[in-house]
Amino acid sequence: MKKLIDYLLTPLYLLYFGLTLLLFHLAQLIAYWLGGRPAQKKVADWLNASIVYGWWLTGSSFRFQYDAPLPTNRPLLFVANHQSLFDISPILWFLRRQNPVFVAKVELSRGIPSISYNLRQSGAALIDRKDVRQSMGQLSRLGQELNKRRCSVVIFPEGTRSASNEPREFAPAGLAILLRKAPDALVVPIAIANTGHFNPRGLFPLRSFTRMSWTVLPPIDPTDASIEHVAERARTAIVEKLSAL
Repeated sequence: MKKLIDYLLTPLYLLYFGLTLLLFHLAQLIAYWLGGRPAQKKVADWLNASIVYGWWLTGSSFRFQYDAPLPTNRPLLFVANHQSLFDISPILWFLRRQNPVFVAKVELSRGIPSISYNLRQSGAALIDRKDVRQSMGQLSRLGQELNKRRCSVVIFPEGTRSASNEPREFAPAGLAILLRKAPDALVVPIAIANTGHFNPRGLFPLRSFTRMSWTVLPPIDPTDASIEHVAERARTAIVEKLSAL
């Protein structure tokens, strides 16, 4: 019975999702033409809100919470586990005041209405995993922006999605480059739960009535600590939070 409900509700959400991407793509183009990046970002924020609240069409719920207040006097480098393409929209919506900019695969910068366009306009670090020099250049540029506090940065150090609530090991290389360019940044872990359960094998079928959550954990000061230690502390904090949910 549950699988039947999944097969009935998934097309409803996917129709909504597709129309949302198409309509907001046009809206972003118009906003950028009229008001540049600030206007386009406001439209993109509402795009992500629409994606998130649309999950109610599947009977699914979400929660975004803070285990500690976010500091305002230091640059913020958010470090999250990665389960699904749906990890991203709540971060962009609920942390919109922090102007989060992602480290993402260069493949995502083309071919996806709304999402690819916003990635390019946001100044995301678009990484070509086959080109080490290009990847380092993109991360260095974004680290400089972080140091100037024009944005916060979001990175998924696992590299590859892990559909379960047990994150893979965190690769420290990207963190090292970002922190080298923004040495005053605080590392802020985000524990993401159950998005991998929501869409374990692509977009069809989605699992209805899934309870998903995002928890912003206490910041880690990386000063005088090795990058490997910082990465492991972030991962440990995320694992502990996920195991407690």
